[in-house]
Amino acid sequence: MSAGYYPTDDSIPPRSSYPLAPGVRSRTVGTHRLRQHIYTNRTQDGERLLLVHGDTASARFFESLIASLPEYTIVAPDLRGYGASEAQPADAERGLRDYSDDLEALVEALGWERFHLLGWALGGNIAMQYTIDHPERVKTLTLHATGSPYGFGGTKDDLGAPNFDDFAGSGGGLIAPDIIERYKAKDFSAGSPYSPRSILRNLMVKPTFTFAAEQEDALVEQMLMMATGDQYYPGNSQLSENWPFCAPGDWGANNAFSPKYCDLSGLAAITPQPPVLWARGADDVMVSDSAATDPAILGRLGVIPDWPGDAICPPQPMLRQIRAMLDAYRANGGVYEELVFEDCGHAPLIEKPEQFRLAFRNFLAGRPLNSPEITPPAPDPADAGVASALEEPEQRRGPFGWFRRHS
Repeated sequence: MSAGYYPTDDSIPPRSSYPLAPGVRSRTVGTHRLRQHIYTNRTQDGERLLLVHGDTASARFFESLIASLPEYTIVAPDLRGYGASEAQPADAERGLRDYSDDLEALVEALGWERFHLLGWALGGNIAMQYTIDHPERVKTLTLHATGSPYGFGGTKDDLGAPNFDDFAGSGGGLIAPDIIERYKAKDFSAGSPYSPRSILRNLMVKPTFTFAAEQEDALVEQMLMMATGDQYYPGNSQLSENWPFCAPGDWGANNAFSPKYCDLSGLAAITPQPPVLWARGADDVMVSDSAATDPAILGRLGVIPDWPGDAICPPQPMLRQIRAMLDAYRANGGVYEELVFEDCGHAPLIEKPEQFRLAFRNFLAGRPLNSPEITPPAPDPADAGVASALEEPEQRRGPFGWFRRHS
């Protein structure tokens, strides 16, 4: 397929019933890998910013952020099998490289050389894979509520050691059949805890957060556009003799995100090293050292029977794994900062939009594309009187009351 744009009504995404916010438009780009739908703004000459969404979502989740950063030239693609992009299978045995290769094909079609990169949740892992594959393209890397560098499920320590040799407890078999059925039935309601709307309200954000009605409807619509099946979501699985008696298959994003195939610890040794911002919500139940969806936590609660206990299957220490990898990145000369937004779940850019935008804009503005290579950022005057990162590595209050900052 030759590169190029396909004509669309750019004020509303394909198959959607909900117009886009002013300043945000819908396009479809043909690359040599797939026909990929993107959201973009109307700025042509700003610094370039690429946004990568997570699982069971689409790039429309970035709509408000795109509208709020008119000084940047922004592109946010729907990944393969999500939103309005072409539903091509993901080869899990390649880990997340199918998605990384799709991004590279897209930026080549756009004619981009270098840009800022943000990934959310699974998109954070894809952004890490892309940065490993193409470090020379990435000026800054923002990991927004990213998953562990060792994927999801079945690991037990900071370095991602598996609980079992077959990586049981990870992959597509972890997704409850009721969830899959709700997607297949295009369930638009909140009548079941397994429906996409309930998942959006209770897992993707802190349950105390309330969406505007039309925004919520537009996002649920996007969730229901996701391709399902053994090669898509959740992917196939294999029976295992080890608890919880399923091991990863070889197709689909949930298997590509299994530690059997996903190991992003190599990010710590890349050259060049873009500055990294790790932003997360303090009350995130999707990415945590005791995540609500972790099979070990569900085993403790009796939701998954016959849990063998902490000695064999402890909860995955996701935050510790991310921090250990980023600490190794720093030890190799890289720079990272961790922002923890209070009273916030898995979506700081939606739940705390003004606060996130201010922190994100400051991060990017301090590292323009045409600036020399990495040097540690100058102290923020608002942090006057606060010890430097070298003097006080533990958690401290930032210059604003709504997040904690690690440096």
